Amino acid sequence: MSTYLIPDQTPYNNHPTSNNIIMNENQTQTDDQEHNNLLANLPKDKAWRSEHVFHYKDFWLSSDVIKGLLSIHKHFNPQPTDIFLAAFMKCGTTWLKALMFATMNRKRYKFSDHPLLRNGPQSAFPFLDTHILLDNAIENFERLLAPRLFATHFAHGLLPTSMTSTCKFVYVCRDPKDALVSKWHFMSKLRSKELAPISFNEAYELFCNGVSEYGPFWDHVLGYWKASQESPDKILFLKYEDMERDPTMELKKLATFMGMPFTLEEENAGVVEDIVKLCSFENLSRLDVNKDGGGGQKFTEKVVVENHEFFRKGKVGDWKNYLTQEMKEQIDLITCDKLKDSGLTLGLTK
Repeated sequence: MSTYLIPDQTPYNNHPTSNNIIMNENQTQTDDQEHNNLLANLPKDKAWRSEHVFHYKDFWLSSDVIKGLLSIHKHFNPQPTDIFLAAFMKCGTTWLKALMFATMNRKRYKFSDHPLLRNGPQSAFPFLDTHILLDNAIENFERLLAPRLFATHFAHGLLPTSMTSTCKFVYVCRDPKDALVSKWHFMSKLRSKELAPISFNEAYELFCNGVSEYGPFWDHVLGYWKASQESPDKILFLKYEDMERDPTMELKKLATFMGMPFTLEEENAGVVEDIVKLCSFENLSRLDVNKDGGGGQKFTEKVVVENHEFFRKGKVGDWKNYLTQEMKEQIDLITCDKLKDSGLTLGLTK
């Protein structure tokens, strides 16, 4: 079971010394107590995957994710060269992970024998929100070569200023109607069998009210949008729809922002097109490793997600197969209201 890829490095030593074990156990006990005390005093509502989400600093988060956030603030040491992929759930993380990893390592691997052909895109680099809770996470992160890549679903305002003020962020968003549909499908598959299924109508109502893991959706998007307007050199704001329309142009933009622009020689040699093809939904979804039973990704000690769960359709406009006209108009109305005067337009259709 892969956790994440480590280019040109030996496997991590997952057997800490006895002194480290004692220190880790003591720190874990302290962190667990702080986490439990916090949850006991937070408002909660119905979650999509587990039983409850908790309202913490204006956003709805699961118990594990809140624990991860506390650990990030206490233990994670960001480096100025770090690059973070940020997104609300089901807005393009899988695609961007593959594109960013392939772009950064394009001189390290041949496209005919690429790690992404043998590993799911989610394994490309750490999902910081919960990977920080895995064994020796901080030590493992320190061993990653710079520039390090990390992914997160956390809202911009929840992250430490030591990260947001110094590191680069790539943010991808999409039409909230498509985000809703994709997230409902994904979370329904992961939802505990001990809990009653969550219907699409119920998910729609919760989504409109902002109650979903990492929600509200619109506040999440706005936080990164405003930050990108203030610091365009620190945050690249992308739209899933633009990427689908012209992936080559968006990939060039991405590479330049990451500090690794494609040379004229690379463009003439077709490197950009090779990366687009390698990371395309059509290519990745048909690989054995990303099919049912092909592999999975460990997010916490208890949560393992099979690779094929990250591939459904990857299309723009699938919401039309699920939303009534009234539902569509309601979400568009919320979007207009939330994004008013921001300069951002998102998912509005006639």
